[in-house]
Amino acid sequence: MDAELDVRGIRKPDKHPAIFAAYAALPVGGAFVLVNDHDPKHLHDQFEADHHGSYAWEYLTTEPRDWRIRITKLAGTPLPRILVDTATVAADPATADASGAVWKLEARERDLDSNLIALPPGGTIAAHTGPDIDVLIHVLAGDGTLTTELGEIALSPGALLWMPRRSRRQFTAGDRGCGI
Repeated sequence: MDAELDVRGIRKPDKHPAIFAAYAALPVGGAFVLVNDHDPKHLHDQFEADHHGSYAWEYLTTEPRDWRIRITKLAGTPLPRILVDTATVAADPATADASGAVWKLEARERDLDSNLIALPPGGTIAAHTGPDIDVLIHVLAGDGTLTTELGEIALSPGALLWMPRRSRRQFTAGDRGCGI
């Protein structure tokens, strides 16, 4: 019989951390039954973002104030997967007029950040210090310039840049805009 984790009496801000801690402590093949007072759809979305393909989610009971879900760890780590088809994003007409993030990496626990950013012709992302995690930049379309503390790097389609954590950077799109 699987252990139960009843979160109905836990403060809302403490529920998800308790659930993810219980999941992290499971061996591969292990499971627990989550007991909640509602359908935890947002929690399921977080499991999808962080553990896609490496867990099972099975509703056992869906009664008012008594939702029971068996959560099973199928693999020791999240599984590799394709996150986005960048060619599709670059070809989307809506991206041509966008300014800002058009896709971002949703996983919470990671040592890497990744976003798809669209800038219109001449658009900029002001000079700033990056986050406390490394960032990959993949130029999809258009052109532009990355300004660092010591110089500039020309951006063109296909360029894949590594931005070390906390590095200083500014982006400026060229005449054709820039999809990064």
